[in-house]
Amino acid sequence: MPSFDIVCSADLNEARNAVDQTTREISTRFDFKGSKSTVELEGDMITVIADDNMKLKGLQEIIKQKLSKRGISLKSVTFEDPKPAGGDTIRQEIKIKQGLSDDELKKINKVIKAQKVKVNSQIQGDQLRITGKKKDDLQEMISILRAEVKDLDLQFTNFRD
Repeated sequence: MPSFDIVCSADLNEARNAVDQTTREISTRFDFKGSKSTVELEGDMITVIADDNMKLKGLQEIIKQKLSKRGISLKSVTFEDPKPAGGDTIRQEIKIKQGLSDDELKKINKVIKAQKVKVNSQIQGDQLRITGKKKDDLQEMISILRAEVKDLDLQFTNFRD
């Protein structure tokens, strides 16, 4: 029986490369000379420390540019609110989404059930498995999900015939 999985995850190696590129660019740019600005990646969280709001906005733009060039969708990146850190600096955490939450899984499941396509969906941890009798039904469901669910970066993996 044909099936595929719906997941939402970003490649953390590419995120690490984007953070390394950002760090190199900070060290060479004139507007960041003598600043305490840093960018670090720990797990799936990027921590940005900047001197002021202007430098923080500049760092955000650099990070967005580097992540998108590395193939990480900005839909899977969440910018938390900046917080004051010690020594007149500002800290912001950027979360890279790994997996779908329960609410997102239920939302996608609701979209699938609303369509009258003969497929079954099953929640498996932080992903959703779709099975159907025909490969055409699965392909139709992929196109429907791409059109309906625009706020998430969905990947369709593990397609089996």
